[in-house]
Amino acid sequence: MEHSQSFPQNFLWGAATAANQVEGAWNLDGKGANLADAMVAGSHDIPRKITLTIDEDKYYYPSHKAIDHYHHYKEDIQLLAEMGVKVYRLSISWARIFPNGNESEPNEKGLQFYANIFKELKRYNIEPLVTIYHNEMPLNLVTEINGWADRKCIDYYVHFATTIMERFKDDVKYWIPFNEINDLTTGVGNWNHGGILNEGTETFQHQVDEPNKRFAALHHQFVASAKTVIAGKKINPNFKFGTMICHITVYPLTCHPDDVLLTQQEDQLRNCFSGDVQVKGYYPYFMKSYFKKNHISFITEEDDFELLKEGTCDFYTFSYYMTNCITNDKNAVQVSGNIMGGAKNPYLQATEWNWQIDPVGLRYTLNHVYDRYQVPIMITENGIGARDIFEDGEIHDDYRIEYYKEHIQQMKLAIEDGVDLIGYTPWTAIDVVSCSTGEMAKRYGFIYVDVDDQGNGTFKRYKKDSYYWYQEVIQTNGANL
Repeated sequence: MEHSQSFPQNFLWGAATAANQVEGAWNLDGKGANLADAMVAGSHDIPRKITLTIDEDKYYYPSHKAIDHYHHYKEDIQLLAEMGVKVYRLSISWARIFPNGNESEPNEKGLQFYANIFKELKRYNIEPLVTIYHNEMPLNLVTEINGWADRKCIDYYVHFATTIMERFKDDVKYWIPFNEINDLTTGVGNWNHGGILNEGTETFQHQVDEPNKRFAALHHQFVASAKTVIAGKKINPNFKFGTMICHITVYPLTCHPDDVLLTQQEDQLRNCFSGDVQVKGYYPYFMKSYFKKNHISFITEEDDFELLKEGTCDFYTFSYYMTNCITNDKNAVQVSGNIMGGAKNPYLQATEWNWQIDPVGLRYTLNHVYDRYQVPIMITENGIGARDIFEDGEIHDDYRIEYYKEHIQQMKLAIEDGVDLIGYTPWTAIDVVSCSTGEMAKRYGFIYVDVDDQGNGTFKRYKKDSYYWYQEVIQTNGANL
């Protein structure tokens, strides 16, 4: 049987951002502070400090200004339209709609801001793909109930989710309840993903971990996601919901059986567990063993597991930046990257931030995911952070073009393999504040924003070489790379 390497005619070429990394306007028009607003600037070598009391006289908080998308959204969406994107992945800030996270009535000015965004997107025939929760927990819920560690958070979140789904039921078709939900399988996910601040935690990179609390929080998010899917289908039966997994693809460092087995266990925990719950609707067998071996227990309610069965996702999305190697060798050279690190792969090159570049790993991941779930797939984050040199209004980012070119080639091959890949929203549409370091210098976008790590600059937008390159990729539906 012959297969075509071309992309489907209705393929959703796009790009992505997150509210806390682009919007700024952190306390305007009724918005409350969220957990991102309490993280000070850092770097690859300086951990991001967490301050529950926000002190702008003492610290610089990158999310407070970000790239001021709040006041530039029309210009930014027009630039995306010129690039030809068919889908734009964005998130809605919970604290912009419910400043404290638990109000009964929403902040109308916050709803109006997103209504204006959807109006602009519709003007250019761009399909919105909305992440409901993308590291956007209102800070009040962190201080009052320690975030998702408390079951009360389920009802607060579902009220938020149903509010925006009701309001935008005619504007949005594709919804993602939680960004990178599986990051709560590791200790560093406590703060950003769970809104959990355990006693003794001072920085994002070095957190005190209480696994019982963390896995309870993850369970609460699973239940909240299922409830949101169930409610959403009643609001609009045409809604489609996707899981979003931070896919940390792993290889055994050696062919030693111990390395192979450890790699399988790592993949099950980090990647498969959350996908299984959200797509298949139940906890996989291996997690029962994991909980027992690690003395992890948390309280569940009787109907939780029925909800998980009923509220499964329609499609699968994931972020992919790099791969890591797994080994029992404690002396193996380590690398960092995208929350979870691993052993250095001797066959791969790495970025300045020690992220290993592995295009073939994307094809492997697509096949791995599709084989397991057999549902449509979107790649909702993929990209390279780099220091762009800005000279006379131009940015020659050949390294970014090369990165995307090699990864899109592997997407073509995965489609030829038979994978049902329906969309691609690279990270990012435009330069954003880096989540892990708080830097602007670590740039990802197709569009350059003139602002530095301390929020200084004109905030003018400039098209990079990669912008024009991706524009042609979209125009030719992936034929010209």
